[in-house]
Amino acid sequence: MSFSDLGLSEKVLAAVAATGYTNPTPIQEQAIPHVLARKDVLGIAQTGTGKTAAFVLPMLTILEKGRARARMPRTLILEPTRELAAQVKENFDRYGAGQKLNVALLIGGVSFGDQDAKLMRGVDVLIATPGRLLDHTERGGLLLTGVELLVIDEADRMLDMGFIPDIERICKLVPFTRQTLFFTATMPPEIRRITEAFLHNPQKVEVSRPATTAVTVTQAQVPAGREAHEKRELLRRLLREAKDLKNAIIFCNRKREVAIVHKSLQKHGFSVGALHGDMDQPARMAALDQFRKGELPLLVASDVAARGLDIPEVSHVFNFDVPHHADDYVHRIGRTGRAGRTGTAISIVTPLDQKSMVAIEKLIGQSIPRAEGDYEVHAEAGDAAERPREQRGRERSRGGRGKPQRGGRDRERSHEPREARGEARHSAEARPAAEARPAREARPPREARPSSEPRHGARAQANNSHVPSIGRPEPRRQREVDTEPGDHSHLPAFLLRPVRSPAGA
Repeated sequence: MSFSDLGLSEKVLAAVAATGYTNPTPIQEQAIPHVLARKDVLGIAQTGTGKTAAFVLPMLTILEKGRARARMPRTLILEPTRELAAQVKENFDRYGAGQKLNVALLIGGVSFGDQDAKLMRGVDVLIATPGRLLDHTERGGLLLTGVELLVIDEADRMLDMGFIPDIERICKLVPFTRQTLFFTATMPPEIRRITEAFLHNPQKVEVSRPATTAVTVTQAQVPAGREAHEKRELLRRLLREAKDLKNAIIFCNRKREVAIVHKSLQKHGFSVGALHGDMDQPARMAALDQFRKGELPLLVASDVAARGLDIPEVSHVFNFDVPHHADDYVHRIGRTGRAGRTGTAISIVTPLDQKSMVAIEKLIGQSIPRAEGDYEVHAEAGDAAERPREQRGRERSRGGRGKPQRGGRDRERSHEPREARGEARHSAEARPAAEARPAREARPPREARPSSEPRHGARAQANNSHVPSIGRPEPRRQREVDTEPGDHSHLPAFLLRPVRSPAGA
């Protein structure tokens, strides 16, 4: 089947032919006719199968008729990340080059003024992330009552990022009679519940079992030690020994780990970029563009790059950290082996990752083989300085179960026997000084000390005899009260007053 058999307009077919595509993918072949028939669609397909074009091409055909009004978009596409939103806009620019459609992008990191100006001119296609979209609606600069078609893309990623409450709010702002297209790669129970609430008698298009991996991707796992520096050493070795490596994405679980791995690879001479959610929008787009153009062969990224990014030429994917959620593994390795190409996905697995690997293998329905070869880690130059910091961090994270070690000299001596450390403490250099010091005379116990020995106060007074004693209080001394029976002169006067007996006593 060709694109001409799907019911697309002549302008769209000409744009598709200009890009070099001739035959649709299975998800496009099944979904496009239902979209053109104005039915709700639930599309389930593994990543890299052409889901974006499955809704972009029929939308372009539908939007050829009609005109947008100011601040009232005709169609709305929701994406979980800025990169995915920008990528969808590129698809509209590519396939809609022959049409006069206004496409606006509402994402964070861009000024509200520029976005408001685009909305005032009228928007046919509005591509947005949920947070920025709600910001515009709350400011009164956007009305969703004119939306005819709503697209929720990468719905499972929306769930992971906590956008489901925002999606529910947005669905209440759009007309009830809208057409809804819902695309996802996995179907956890929460996503299934949402589809029942958002879609009305949808046409289910499932071209592969949920959470399956592409057969064109060769998967492997490599065992590693618990230490972070060992994982970095192993990663560098895998990068140097990888066969047919053109470019690669290295995934980490945390933004902080992305920065550490990026700096480590740069330090060892690799040309590498970084991408994570804490970077500002210009830096994120610049790193992604450099990676796409081949200026940077390596990209260290968080899961912000795991969903939907279309970079066809990625040859390798490395999981520096095994993902905590099994679904994320499917999306990560889906960045390679796209559009029928072959790819390689290698995961660095520590003893703490075994539970996650079992969950991943259970989800994808296959075991991930171990890579062949001896991958014993050997220390490299420049790693010794990284280990003390990691060691101190581990000791602090243990809640004080061990004191942080001191400088390098004490750290080396800490492995010596206790007797050796004692002998070193009294070395030959220290003995003459110790012998030259006069031995301190043994002082008698406190009980045996003669009463004539001056106490601290008296001693201080004797030492400071040259200082005038004007205004200085006399040091406290133990007063000896020598009294005879019946002598009450030492008592205060108020205690010597007579006591009156009660009347009538």
